[in-house]
Amino acid sequence: MIKNWFRNIGPGPLVAAAFIGPGTVTVCTLAGVNFGYSLLWAMVLSIIATIVLQEMSARLGIISQKGLSEIIRTEIKNPVLKVFTMVLILSAIVIGNAAYEAGNISGGVLGLQTIVGSPSIQMGEFSINILSLIIGIIAFVLLYLGNYKVLEKVLVSLVILMSLAFLITAIVTKPNIGNILKGVFKPQFPNESILTIIALIGTTVVPYNLFLHAALVKEKWHQVSDLKYARKDTLIAIILGGLVSMCIIVSAAAIQFQEISSAADLAKSLEPLFGSFAKYFLATGLFAAGITSAITAPLAAAYVTSGCFGWNSNLKSSKFRSVWIFILLLGVLFSSLNIKPIDIIKFAQVANGILLPVIAGFLIWIMNKSSILGVYKNNLKQNIFGFIILGISILLSVATLNKVFQLNIF
Repeated sequence: MIKNWFRNIGPGPLVAAAFIGPGTVTVCTLAGVNFGYSLLWAMVLSIIATIVLQEMSARLGIISQKGLSEIIRTEIKNPVLKVFTMVLILSAIVIGNAAYEAGNISGGVLGLQTIVGSPSIQMGEFSINILSLIIGIIAFVLLYLGNYKVLEKVLVSLVILMSLAFLITAIVTKPNIGNILKGVFKPQFPNESILTIIALIGTTVVPYNLFLHAALVKEKWHQVSDLKYARKDTLIAIILGGLVSMCIIVSAAAIQFQEISSAADLAKSLEPLFGSFAKYFLATGLFAAGITSAITAPLAAAYVTSGCFGWNSNLKSSKFRSVWIFILLLGVLFSSLNIKPIDIIKFAQVANGILLPVIAGFLIWIMNKSSILGVYKNNLKQNIFGFIILGISILLSVATLNKVFQLNIF
């Protein structure tokens, strides 16, 4: 039974790996430190929203055997709207992932540094972080092999490692189960928590995962009968990913009223209270979160670019490889030299903020087209959930623009 379950594992764990990056770990850490268990309900809402959208994306990929960006390009007939949408998608996913890639690699580095220190090479005025290069090389080798099954097995293993690391860390802190259940089932809005709530949802409902999932399911499955496996895979993986995020919040809630700005700080703070092994488990989880996102972000960018330009999306295609190599190299460069591309990240945040409701809207529109999905188009219940999530994504978009431009809407 277990062997059969592993054989039917699909891209779900890769999607979970993509949304549990260093950014998610940091947001969950701050949510736990500042608000205890009271924002766990926001993670439950995020998990439900992610399951609904990712199921649509997976269903689209299996039934059409095409990627989301490819379908958007062919279905939008108005040339002006088509150009605007393609530019927005490329800006948010390709430029955005290039900017965030440095953060993904740096997150993995922070986890390793907690365990092995900070080895570096001095070259003139620059200090090159060796750990960034190591993570970059690992990601490069796995992507260059161009073997989906190998990539899938490695990422599934890293997701399991990450899940166990954060779960054990949460158990070690001996949390109050009653308070956890209260946080999960009773929505609360502590003072100054609204931006953290929006950030928790925003780091889980990720636009590039919708493109990644539709592209990857057609690598794994080719028959309509496989839809049941894709749905089960999506459900299990995203719930597991959500539980990982909740474990980080629970772990962070054990440390109150301390100066903590990242998961690396949390790892150091846990050591005097719960022993050095708590620090090592958390550091291992942070490393796994960083390296999985460092692999999936360039992969998503390559799939999106291929779909937008109508290129072959084969993992070994030269054009496909050139995109992820470019994203990965930029990430390694910025991370190893400790350069923070603030302006690029701000641009990416704006583009992603606009992109989520646009893509959620296009996805719901496409999922109602009989010409693409036939009898597998959205039913009434799926549309109701979809439009509720579209409303949430508009709120997220406004919050992102508010944060970047300091509009003081909230």
